[in-house]
Amino acid sequence: MTAPLVAHDLDTLFSAHRRELTGFCYRMLGAGAEAEDAVQETLVRAWRHADRFEGRASVRTWLYRIANNVCIDMLRAPQRRALPMDFGPAVPQRGTVVGPTRPTTDYVMPILDQRVIDTDADPAELVAARETVRLAFVAALQHLPAKQRAVLILCEVLKWQATETAELLDTTVASVNSALQRARATLAERVGEPLQSTLDPAHHELLVKYVDAFERYDIPALTALLRDDAVMSMPPFDMWLQGAGDLAAWFGEQGIGCKGSRLIPCDVNGTAGFASYKPGDDGRLHPWAIQVIDVVDGRITGHHNFIYPELFAAFGLPDSLDP
Repeated sequence: MTAPLVAHDLDTLFSAHRRELTGFCYRMLGAGAEAEDAVQETLVRAWRHADRFEGRASVRTWLYRIANNVCIDMLRAPQRRALPMDFGPAVPQRGTVVGPTRPTTDYVMPILDQRVIDTDADPAELVAARETVRLAFVAALQHLPAKQRAVLILCEVLKWQATETAELLDTTVASVNSALQRARATLAERVGEPLQSTLDPAHHELLVKYVDAFERYDIPALTALLRDDAVMSMPPFDMWLQGAGDLAAWFGEQGIGCKGSRLIPCDVNGTAGFASYKPGDDGRLHPWAIQVIDVVDGRITGHHNFIYPELFAAFGLPDSLDP
């Protein structure tokens, strides 16, 4: 295409690339709301400068260049998004008081798989794609300088050639390869062990048991599903717990208010997720937390609770449930 883009062409082309652009921006920024804002700003800038598109690169590359520039602008803020486990050591459960909280902007936030990856892809491709949006991976990306982050996402996740990446970032292939090598080294120290695929029948069986145990609030049954070193986090609180024993004690003491909750499944950050609805004083069940459940070798290793009821509307979930 060598003629300037018109609005109709741009809308059609943008729609075709929106999900993968959202995935790129999410990995760059670490939060779904920021990613959506970045994609919207990408579209605005593309509309504004459509007459400058001369066809020397593909529309896809052109849109990614704009999206990368938008993300770089948004990353000028000093804070780096992270997980509670990055802010300090685990706390002992006994005598723990929930708090203090941190601003939402401090945390890597969850996102629905369907917003950022093709959930209808070939199973092998889907497994690989889900690994690139898991919480630990996205949190690890935030430790990379912006250029290394972009290079790793483009080359490792999206499988761009070094020449394409160099063109997009207006740099050399040698520079891209050097940045990629440094980024790989940093991530190797931070990503952690691979999760069990949600396509694994054993994974599904474990989750059925988890939902049953949690909704009955059967703490012994729930604890039996945890690995000995399982962790639990609860953003916006910066405290986190480790060890099946501490988690079991928490469920039975400080967490007892979750008794009677219901879970609605949702695919979040490449693994199993649940929208947890907690009993309210009016007799109905109300949004409480988005749970992200990490599973390794048939045991739950991560129980991450994002206590942000506003996420429910963003995820298209009901605003309340019948008891």
